[in-house]
Amino acid sequence: AEHGVQWESAGEGEFTIETIEKPQRGTEITLHLREGEEEFANGWRLRNIITKYSDHINLPILMAKEPLPNEDGEIDEADKGDETINKATALWTLSKNDITEDQYKEFYKQIAHDYQDPMLWSHNKVEGNIEYTSLLYIPSKAPFDMWDRDRMHGIKLYVKRVFIMEDSEQLMPRYLRFVRGVIDTNDLPLNVSREILQSSKTIDTIRAASVKKVLSEISKLAKNEPEQYAEFWKEFGQVLKEGPGEDFANKETLAKLFRFATTESGSSDQTVSLEDYVSRMKDKQEKIYYITAESYAAAKNSPHLEVFRKKGIEVLLLTDRVDEWLVNSLTEFDDKHLQSVAKGDLDLGELEDEEEKKAQEETDKNFEDLVERVKKSLEDKVKDVRITHRLTDSPACLVADNYDMSMNLERMLKAAGQDVAGTKPIMELNPEHPMVVKLKDESDESRFTDWTSILFDQALLAEGGQLEDPATYVKRINEILLKIA
Repeated sequence: AEHGVQWESAGEGEFTIETIEKPQRGTEITLHLREGEEEFANGWRLRNIITKYSDHINLPILMAKEPLPNEDGEIDEADKGDETINKATALWTLSKNDITEDQYKEFYKQIAHDYQDPMLWSHNKVEGNIEYTSLLYIPSKAPFDMWDRDRMHGIKLYVKRVFIMEDSEQLMPRYLRFVRGVIDTNDLPLNVSREILQSSKTIDTIRAASVKKVLSEISKLAKNEPEQYAEFWKEFGQVLKEGPGEDFANKETLAKLFRFATTESGSSDQTVSLEDYVSRMKDKQEKIYYITAESYAAAKNSPHLEVFRKKGIEVLLLTDRVDEWLVNSLTEFDDKHLQSVAKGDLDLGELEDEEEKKAQEETDKNFEDLVERVKKSLEDKVKDVRITHRLTDSPACLVADNYDMSMNLERMLKAAGQDVAGTKPIMELNPEHPMVVKLKDESDESRFTDWTSILFDQALLAEGGQLEDPATYVKRINEILLKIA
């Protein structure tokens, strides 16, 4: 008893130690609250703190009961005593064989605050240089805050079963921010800070392995349960498309998980994988062709697809806002380059025979004078003018140069209020269209200017763009209609 030790500190960096008399064995900790912090002496507040941070440690935490007085204002002696506040057990520490499916689902609802059952989950205990346990869930429906990229509350970090923080940014990349669950490790200190997490090799290892595990479970779902994966894709597909831009290591795995609508799918449902597309490619087709647009209808009916329909070449129809960023980071798949049908000069490679190429060269020569006249007439609006062979029904279309920003992305950025330096498009003319043939023989400069302006404005509208001067366009159309009438 005479060897008791008392440690005392005001919490300002200094402490004192002295020997005291202590009749009983054990440790007692006495906390003195600062003035104005009386809330921490409140029983409900203490219970809430214990439940949040220490609910799963394997030692019972006892508190004196706080029974309510009866009608006479007295407290029954039977209601007095201590009660255990924490559960003193952690579901994720148990063996998988000891946990029922209902228990897994109930635990998910507790940590995710979701009333619906999860779509799937993965429970893993890793032993080796780094030891940790993870229990990760994928919800059946997208969380309400999924589109808030700055709100990262999906993965709870525990150290030795003690809750540390809820910050999935360090434990899971942003494109997997819909994942919910817990990760518990013994290889971090209990006083771990966000700064330590950012430079911790332990956390980096746990994060990399957890990401691979989540993607592996999603890949199994896609392979074994395509109908359920279709539901997953509807809920989380757009977020998953952010992946290649921030997770280069898993780019190939992610690419296999993506689904798209195409010119052959027949609906706006995104059901075609890149593997499906490659397996259906034409003989001698070297590229994966795609088009980006604001809507499925705009993509499906774009004049850029005319020659592809004629030759039976499938084209991916990308209509999600994130698709513009996706194609900038996912540039190839299975050694096949992704090529926009609305950028650069169309080159179908060996899909065109020598006779077609010779005929195109001859046509280009015959329309050289027209190209120069149109270029001079629209010099303030276009970067270049050329004859195209990508059109079969439309008289003209607008394309972006190879290394310029796509017209769809430019519109999206401007709509978001960003100051974007617009680039002039390239105008392509269909030499077989009657309007272009007539324009070639037009000698009246005034009518020639009107016709070229109308063709440009129509091509711009077909791209989903907005006219700078709608009134003048309407006036020109009306004048033409009156002449016909």
